[in-house]
Parts: sequence; structure tokens; C-alpha cells
Amino acid sequence: MTHTHARSSSAPSTMDTTMNRATQARPIFDRLQPFALSLSKRRTLVPLLAALVLAGCATAPAELPAIPTPVRFKEALSVTQTTTEGRWTEAAAAEAQPRGEWWKAFQDPVLDALVAQAAESNTSLQQAAARVRQARALLRNAEADRSPQIGLGGGATRQRGLDRNQSTQPSTLLNAGLSASWELDLFGRLSRLQDAAALDAQAREAILQSTRLMVQAEVAQTYLALRAADEERALVRDGVAAYRDTLRLTQRREQAGDVAALDVARMQAEVSANESEALALDRRRAELEHALAVLVGRAPADFGIGVDRWQTALPVMPAGVPSTVLLRRPDVAAAQAAVLAAQARVGAAQAAYFPDIALTAGGGFASPELGDLFKWSARSWGVGALLSLPLLDGGRRAAGVEQASGVLDEAVAAYRAQSLDAFREVEDQLSGLRLLQQQAAAQATAVEAAARALQLSDTRYRNGYISQLDLLDARRSELRNRRQALQVRSAQYQATVALVRALGGGWGALQADVQSSKVAGPTDIAVAAPVKKDGS
Repeated sequence: MTHTHARSSSAPSTMDTTMNRATQARPIFDRLQPFALSLSKRRTLVPLLAALVLAGCATAPAELPAIPTPVRFKEALSVTQTTTEGRWTEAAAAEAQPRGEWWKAFQDPVLDALVAQAAESNTSLQQAAARVRQARALLRNAEADRSPQIGLGGGATRQRGLDRNQSTQPSTLLNAGLSASWELDLFGRLSRLQDAAALDAQAREAILQSTRLMVQAEVAQTYLALRAADEERALVRDGVAAYRDTLRLTQRREQAGDVAALDVARMQAEVSANESEALALDRRRAELEHALAVLVGRAPADFGIGVDRWQTALPVMPAGVPSTVLLRRPDVAAAQAAVLAAQARVGAAQAAYFPDIALTAGGGFASPELGDLFKWSARSWGVGALLSLPLLDGGRRAAGVEQASGVLDEAVAAYRAQSLDAFREVEDQLSGLRLLQQQAAAQATAVEAAARALQLSDTRYRNGYISQLDLLDARRSELRNRRQALQVRSAQYQATVALVRALGGGWGALQADVQSSKVAGPTDIAVAAPVKKDGS
């Protein structure tokens, strides 16, 4: 329907259409009431209104698939008992609970500074933040599609007509004016696309938060591994010094004729082998230092961390119930948003079966002479409405719906997989901490026994009661057990950080053990407070 006046009318234009969330029928009728009153025959509205009602039901309300959530974590057994009488649990956290500065529970100022540097300069975080800005820009673009569009235009046309009876002279037509168009989102496709863009932005923000947590965890784990390497290097260097003392003693005994040259050669081999181990640890430490440099956004040549003894505290880590994990994990939140965005796009694809309706308007001036172009007599205007509905498209719309449905199915499967992975990761770290504590206790006993055996063997060797081979075996056993204890202790720190990451961040109740790592040792770790099965 178009009404024109004067010399020209504006050309109607169309815009992209959209789709709302499961619109209720009553708001649709309310929106159409002024349009219905302007028509002489109300009966002509019945098919259109029926189509609108069906459009409102074209897609179901957005729902997330049900995820089987266990009552409690299987691996969260009491670290003070080996029976199944008590299980670890914790009250569910609020969805918006802050994750906090969990790394400060390790009570290490160097680690605190590294995490702060990574927050400012880590390249992965910068990339994720840039993707958030892109998603927000796309959201604004989708919002703009629902707004009226106004433009300014002008032009000049030179033309000549043909007449059988007489020739015509060429003529020139100049025009300038404003045009406006607005697509009515009666069937909700534009709003569905806007919803999808908003959910995409939400997913990008969740991915940014997940990347931030990942970077924090990687910085903490790399730094803790570096400190463990420092401690192990010191341990091996101490062993090298002890072997050299024994080598000097063996050389004196050889000069005195008490032992053969073979004993000196054996001891020299032990010294060289342990020096090689120390150099391997030096290489390992350099690699960890370089990795830290990249994590904080610096070149390895401009970055360094001094060698220090391992005094980092081992925090007591509470664990949440499974439903809390789903609320806290940013990667699960991103998967949820992806499901809802895919469902919104299914609705947008379904809305392609309904007409596109656009209102257009234009006004300006048109004249063959430039001097007369902006005279009031040269004015022109036009208003109109445009309705378009494809009838035959070769199955294009059906294919679009099928493609969007496939994306939705993929997103649902990814959401389920992400949720199950979240449970698995927590179970892995809980079992790891529990078994590492038991392993640490057993290893501590082995260290004490090996140290006692070395002390006795050294005394007996100096007095000539045992051979050099017996002393070497005792020293190797003592060094091996001390290194294994240190490695178990390092694994506890790594598992603690991994549990923080699996839980989606730190808890407000997260507290560091007040004892230093030298005093606390590898056995002072707890997972949560035990609760009986009956809730007592």
C-alpha cells in the first residue's frame, strides 16, 4: 500500500527480519490492534493473526538439557580415615559468588606479583578480551537492525524518450532527500538474532573468565614447579657434596692401602652422575623460568627469578558439591550460553517461513534545474508498506532450519560433555590429593628409615666394617627417597591448583596452612570438612 504526491515517490526498501523468544499471543494482538482498526474488513485479518499466533509458538522457550548431577563426589573421602562412613561436602555457593584471589592462599609474594603481571600482559587474556569486544560489537549491530533506518541521498539522471511521431529532447532530473525504513518485527526473527548475539557475547565473557582462571592456574603451577626444581637442585647438590666427601675419604684410604683403586673409580662415577642430575635440573629450571616469562607477557631474556628455598604454604582446599561446580565453572557457563544462542538461531530460521513486513517513507526535492531543486514547488514525498514472502525457494528455508537444529544438537552435546568433564576433573583432583596424602605419609616413613640406614652405614664404613658398595647403596637409597618425597610434595601443590581450576576458582573459605612447607611437609593437606551420610 503506497501513497505518493508531487513528482516522485520514495523507493521502498527492506531490512533483515528477526524472531522473539517464544512470544505470547496476547502481546502480538495488542501490537496489531491499531493496524487492524485501519482496515475496512476485519475478516481479512483472521489468517494474518492466526499466522502471528503460530509464529509465537514457532520455537519453544529456551531450556538447558538436564545434566545428571551426583549427590556427592565419590573421591572426596576423609583424609583422616580410610572408611566410607563420612563423605566430604560443602554448602552450595551462590551463582555469582566471587572466585577471589585464591593464589594468595599460598602466601608467596613472588607468586602474587607474577599473577598480577599476567593479568596485565598475558597474550591469551588479551586475545580473549578482544573477542569479547568483537562479540559486543556484533550485539550492537543486531540491535541496530531492529531500529528505524534513516538515510540522506541525492542524484542526477540524464534521459531521453523515444516517440514514433516526433523526436524528444534529452532531459535532466536532479533529486535530493531523506529516506526512512523500519522493519516490523512481528514474527520475532530480528529479536531472536539479537538474543543470539547477546548470548554469544555472554559466552565470550565466560570464556574470558575461563581464560583468566587458566592463566592464573598455569602461572601458579609453573611457579610452584620452579620452586620444586630449586628444592630438588639443592637436594642433589647436597648429595654431590656428600659424595665428594666420601670420594676424598676413599682416596685417602687408597693411599693408605686400605681399599683398591676400583673403589675410588666407583665413587668418582657417583659424583659425576649426580653432577649430571644437577645439570639436568638446571635445564629444567631454565625452561620453567622461560615459560613463566611468556605467561606474564615478557621475553625470557628480560625476565628472571632468583633461586630460593621452597617456603610456600600448602593451603587447605574445600570442595563444593557437584551442582556448585556447574554454577562456578566459566567454561560450563559458556557452553550454556552457546546452547541458548543456538536455540535462538533455530527460531530465527523458522521465522523465515513468515512474511517480512517493512514500513518505508521518503521525502525531498526533484527538479530538472539545479536552481529550482530546493524550491517548495519541487518537493516530493512518499510512504508505503512492503510485504514479501518467498513461495518457492528450492528448500532453502528448510535447509536453514535443519542446519540451525544441527548446530543446536551439537551445542547440547558439547554442554553435556563440558559438564561431565567438570565432574571428572574434580574427582581426579580429589582422588589425587587423597592418595597423594597417603603416599606422602608412606614416603615420609621411608625417608626416616633411609636416613637412619645411611647414618649407620657411614659410621660402619669409616670404621671398616662394610664395603664401599654397601655405603653407596645406602646413600643412593637415602637420596632417592628424599627426592621422591619432594616430588610427592610438588604433586600435592600441583593437584591443589588443579582442584582450584576444576572448581572454577577459589572459595572465600580458602585458607593457607599457617605452617611453612618445611614444617608442614607433604602430609598436611585437607579437602573439606567431613559430614556423615545422615547429615550429622
